[in-house]
Amino acid sequence: MKKAGFLLLLCLLSISIKAQTFTHQDSLRGSITPERAWWDLKHYTLDVQVNPELRSLKGTNTVTYEVLEPGKVLQIDLQAPMVLEKAIQNGKELQITSEGNAHFIHLKKAHKKGTEHSVKLIFSGIPTVAKNPPWDGGFTWSKDSNGLPFIANSNQGIGASIWWPNKDHPYDEPDRGIDLTIEVPKDLVAVGNGRLVKVSDHQKTKVYHWKVVNPINNYGVNVNIGNYANFSETYKGLKGELKMDYWVLKENLEKAKEHFKQAPMMMEAFEHWFGPYPFYEDSFKLVEAPYLGMEHQSSVTYGNKYMNGYLGRDLSQSGWGLKFDFLIIHESGHEWFANNITNSDVADMWIHEGFTAYSENLFLNYFYGKEASREYVIGTKKIIQNDRPVIGSYDVNHEGSSDMYYKGSNILHTLRQLIEDDEKWRSILVGLNKDFYHQTISSAQLEKYISDKSGIDLSEFWQQYLRTTMIPKLEYSTDGKELKFRYTNIVDKFDMPVIMTVNGKEEWIFPTADWKTKSFDTTIDTAVLKTDFLVNSKAL
Repeated sequence: MKKAGFLLLLCLLSISIKAQTFTHQDSLRGSITPERAWWDLKHYTLDVQVNPELRSLKGTNTVTYEVLEPGKVLQIDLQAPMVLEKAIQNGKELQITSEGNAHFIHLKKAHKKGTEHSVKLIFSGIPTVAKNPPWDGGFTWSKDSNGLPFIANSNQGIGASIWWPNKDHPYDEPDRGIDLTIEVPKDLVAVGNGRLVKVSDHQKTKVYHWKVVNPINNYGVNVNIGNYANFSETYKGLKGELKMDYWVLKENLEKAKEHFKQAPMMMEAFEHWFGPYPFYEDSFKLVEAPYLGMEHQSSVTYGNKYMNGYLGRDLSQSGWGLKFDFLIIHESGHEWFANNITNSDVADMWIHEGFTAYSENLFLNYFYGKEASREYVIGTKKIIQNDRPVIGSYDVNHEGSSDMYYKGSNILHTLRQLIEDDEKWRSILVGLNKDFYHQTISSAQLEKYISDKSGIDLSEFWQQYLRTTMIPKLEYSTDGKELKFRYTNIVDKFDMPVIMTVNGKEEWIFPTADWKTKSFDTTIDTAVLKTDFLVNSKAL
């Protein structure tokens, strides 16, 4: 959390960081404000009624929390045009004051430290319509080929508070999960996170009660409504039997039964590389959605049109990207990196996207071998833009560059080369998911963990790749039996070793900003940098 004086400055002035202007609203959304810091989320009970004709929502969210330090004002977030109508505690309505999308609930009296309480929030409205889901999110109100409503939310980035009131900051997740009930017209099915507990019939509607028992990030809570058919299977995984559930439009049922055979393949590969699926108690689901898809926890949404690749394209242009359905593999990879391990500030979202983009080539590694995986990840280098750093600005709800995906994956591929021992590398990936199980963490914590477990001082490595846009350049020349080399375009003290292929043989070299020379037994005819490193090269 920023110091009080700096928070006050943010309240009074807009500030510019790296050509990005931030406002007081950004600070209210992106920082751990005093009105958030004193209480810890324990559970949500979210009941929502969805009206497809009016494209409206209404409902309640009961927030259960533990008191960390005495406090009387509690911050809840809900974005216009949704309206927070009332807040009720112990049968009494509480005063609400608002600053934009931040709503401050004034309690009747301060609670004692260590006690647990709840407040019921009543809300309604017409939520923002997603302009370009899932990137520019909100609600998608669509229809299937039979003209029936086909509806879903997607709100990573824009925030879960686009449609329901909550503590909309990633650092705090409800320790005991969420009970989610969705009321929809009688001819529709509503799918949420976790396991289906009960379906209640009413005169014109049905209510679907879904239950999550594990901690869950707010943006991972989802509502999917459509003319769904369901099929399932049991996967025998590292922690026993896992229910894998599939909810698809009835018109796509037979197609899905064949195409979704990739889901247990994904589970086998990722349990090998990352350890047990983190949410056995909540099951795993693929749910068809009216947009491309997203990593909603235990309820991965799918809209890749039952094609391999990314809507039929290979992002790597290596050929290997057409061996798997990008959405099934990528979005499911987020169950480990995003849902199990969650960034504590969105500035560190590379933890989600870098590791999950990297999981694509690990899936290939498991089923097609190491050469296939390296060709794929190296092929994605061409997507890197180096427009701004991978890590964003802290405390203002600001993500880093979209390079967090494939610059992120190539950073990790480079790390794999430095560690050399693939089993040691795998043990680090498994260890991350074990040691940070169901936790929110910072990039700094992750960086230190990998440095410690690898036994390599990666201080300058992380600084170079995560916090600057510079790609190291290796300049080199040959003269008879000597190879001369140095780095340019680097941070101070950057000295990452790389492999040069000299006369067809791989050789480690140790460049710095200063010229170095390495001698060989025979005349050097050819010398090229191995492409597995995120380094540019120039032969002089």
